[in-house]
Amino acid sequence: MDYQKQIARALLEIGAVGFKPKEPLTFKTGIISPVYVDNRIFPYHPNEWQTAISGFEDLIKENGLEFDVIAGIATGGIPHSATLGYKLKKSSVYVRKESKGHGKGKRIEGGDVENKKVLLIEDLVTTGSSALSGIKALREEGAIIEDCMVIISYGFEESRENFEKEKIKLYTLTSFPIVLQEAVAMNMITEDVKSTVEDWLSDPHGWAGRHGFEKK
Repeated sequence: MDYQKQIARALLEIGAVGFKPKEPLTFKTGIISPVYVDNRIFPYHPNEWQTAISGFEDLIKENGLEFDVIAGIATGGIPHSATLGYKLKKSSVYVRKESKGHGKGKRIEGGDVENKKVLLIEDLVTTGSSALSGIKALREEGAIIEDCMVIISYGFEESRENFEKEKIKLYTLTSFPIVLQEAVAMNMITEDVKSTVEDWLSDPHGWAGRHGFEKK
């Protein structure tokens, strides 16, 4: 089994993925969704977390990624970036969602990234706004950044375009279509639920209106 399927199964087994087609929730981006992913629980499950960390290591080797510093987006990316930094003997920093209201007011914590090649780690990509905000902050501090790794992406066209605009190559351990396939194989969802989620994935902004759900 390849690591994309392994990560998908790990997400499902630890309960990091939820399906709520009849009671959708609203993301921070405003998108109404019949699914959710909570990667923050990975560190509580050491065996599955090791699978994710090993997957990141494989991605780095397979793609020949070279970097001086690993950066994690607060808060979801930090456990993974810090662990990778330790295992690979690389410097590690993290990116705050916003500047502190005191001190130097920087968003980058942990060390100097000026003229350093940085690899960014994020736990989840929806539209990419969180990761791209972090990339902007790193570049403002003089970092050289071209690559971002993430546990899972929903695979929206919008996110692909957003990363392309910033000349960032996105590497994912798995994707939501693979999670759907594994969820069906594991008898966790029906084909009807799978079809509902596939419909949402194809048009995340229009799905709610077509199904009678309104933004709260």
